[in-house]
Amino acid sequence: MVQELVFDPKLQSAKNLAWWLYLMHAASFLFSLGAFSWIPLILNYIKRGDTAGTFVYSHHSWQIRSFWWYFFWMMVGGLLFVTVIGAPIGWLIWCVVWIWKAYRLLKGLLDLNDNKAMPV
Repeated sequence: MVQELVFDPKLQSAKNLAWWLYLMHAASFLFSLGAFSWIPLILNYIKRGDTAGTFVYSHHSWQIRSFWWYFFWMMVGGLLFVTVIGAPIGWLIWCVVWIWKAYRLLKGLLDLNDNKAMPV
């Protein structure tokens, strides 16, 4: 049985915004190590409620969680970096969290493109 695809302009608009927010997070991540990710983060918080009940809601939550965990681990790495003995550990944390954040952005973009919800 063939399922007919239904075009929902409101859902498509929400999906497009989530896509642009992924790109804004990625640009901030690449050019400022995430220092300007607070701009798309605010938009994630504002627009997340508009997408309640859709798979796009999970993408806003995914981006929000990714930001806060990245921020937390960057601060932990920074605190360790300023101590003489913790500098190598700080660098290691920064490298691991950078790879983790890159994975989260790519995974989110790919799943959004496939209309898949993100895990909670």
